[in-house]
Parts: sequence; C-alpha cells; structure tokens
Amino acid sequence: MTAETPFSTPFTARTTAAEILDGVDLTGRRMIVTGGASGIGAETVRALAGAGAEITIATRNPAGADDLVAEFAGPGPGVVRAAALDLADLASVDAFVAGWDGPLHALVANAGIMAIPTRQLTPQGWELQLGTNYLGHFALARGLHDNLRAAGSARVVIVSSGAHRREPFDFDDPQFARQPYDPWSAYGRSKTADVLLAVGIAGRWAADGIVANALNPGFINTNLQRHMTEETLRSFGVLDEAGNRIDLPHYKTPAQGAATTVLLAASPLVEGITGRYFTDNQETEVVAGGPEATRGVAAHALDPAAADRLWEYAERALTSR
Repeated sequence: MTAETPFSTPFTARTTAAEILDGVDLTGRRMIVTGGASGIGAETVRALAGAGAEITIATRNPAGADDLVAEFAGPGPGVVRAAALDLADLASVDAFVAGWDGPLHALVANAGIMAIPTRQLTPQGWELQLGTNYLGHFALARGLHDNLRAAGSARVVIVSSGAHRREPFDFDDPQFARQPYDPWSAYGRSKTADVLLAVGIAGRWAADGIVANALNPGFINTNLQRHMTEETLRSFGVLDEAGNRIDLPHYKTPAQGAATTVLLAASPLVEGITGRYFTDNQETEVVAGGPEATRGVAAHALDPAAADRLWEYAERALTSR
C-alpha cells in the first residue's frame, strides 16, 4: 500500500497543527474528532476549526469539552460542538451514528487508551484496549460510510503509535483469553489493528471517494499516560526521582503532536493519498518490525491480507452481538 519512495512534505517534526493549515480554508467542511476534548485531540480541533471547519468532538464526557466549545462560540471561523460517544460500547457507537445527519468530510479516530494494567473487557467481550482503540473506531467508520461517501471526497485519519512495531495482530488469541495478559502487548496489537484499519478502508472505499491513512503522533505528555505507574514513567525518562516531569528533547508539544493528524485530515498536499502511515508529517519507511525497530512502519501493519482478515473478524463481531 505504500509507494517505493515515501511521500514527503515541506513540514518538520516541530511544525504545529496551525502551521500545517496556514492559508487553508476549511469553510463548509464537517468533521468528527474522537477524543477531541483534551491532549492532541483538542489541538487537532483548534487547528481545524480555526481554518473554518465545523467540528464535532465525540467524547465520553461532552461537558469536558465545554471550554473548547466556548472558544469558538463567538464570531469568526469554525464551529465546535460536542456529542457523547463511548467507543468501548457499541451501543453508544450506534447511537452516535444514528444521530449524525448529512455529509462527513473527515473522521479523525484520535481517541484511545493505553497500558490498562489488568485485563478488562468491553460490554461485547473484547479486550478493552482493542475494543476501544480499534473495534469502536471500526464500527464508527463503517456506520458513517454513507455520510463519508456523500461528501464526495472524504478522509479517515487513524492515530496509531510506534508501539505497533513490536506486536503483529494475534488472530489466534486477540482477547488474551488463553495467554497471560500484558498491557503493552495489548496496546501494541490494538495500534497494529488501527493501521490495518486504514489499509482496509483504502482497499475497499476508494471508489466512494474515501481515503484513509494512519499516523504516529510522536512522544507527547498527555493524559493518555494516566494508567502508567510512576516507576514506568521514570523508566521512560519522563519523571525524575521527585516525581516531576522532565522536558525531554524528543518530546513534542500537543500542538506539534497534532500536526500530522491535521495534515492527513485537511491539507491539500496529501489529496488522494491513501493506505499509508505517517510520522512527523512525512510518510515513513517500511521496516521488518520487532523489538529492535525504533522507527518506520512495520510490514505486518500494512499487510493487505491481514487487513482483510481483521476486517472480516470485526464484521463478524458486529453482526454476532
């Protein structure tokens, strides 16, 4: 699904989301950002709405987006509203889809959870990280397919992670029903599934005018890390012995972390690009994956056969509930 020469842009790892859209007018574009009330999701919303788009923040707690909604309540470009969505509960996804009317120009699958310490299941019996990060977004995109098609030219943007490189998707035991649960393996597999979702959409919906790409936003201090222990954060080098955050040079600000998402959601530079994986506003090279891989996108996450198999597995989950 990737070109022999990775697609490049003039932007860098330090470009902010607002800078990506400098001079771009998104008036009339309707977009959904899951998990858009905080972190890089909020910066994604600010950049897209600031360029004139109409944004719906899909979040478990719509009241938590009140301040962000208020930022765009006055005169000026862009409109922001919030609606309830719990990706871990397919009934909530169904309700959100039923409440959406009209075309959708971009679906930004930004919400996610990371490193849940103990094995937990969604109401449908899926391991919580896989159910939230992947299945909820699969059901949302599938449910909104006709709305995306109605836009004439639409984009699906899926926020993944470099953690996917260590973990191919395990079709034999995806819910950790038989093997010991490991929070980081579960997270990595869910993020591999996210890239495979972009590959699956690219292969199926191109004729409908819908493109899909995945990305790694990089290292950013956000509440995504809320389930990590202080010991783990210290091992990552982001906490000192007193428990204070350390500004590491490779960490981005949330505005920089949102840039690649905004690039894929709205920049004219990537018009027509689909089924790819981006980091730091550039398409990345394909690598073998595994514990030693520290950059690029693992070949197992771009495998069309795996994408097809996972798509069929998810469809069965939706139809069997």
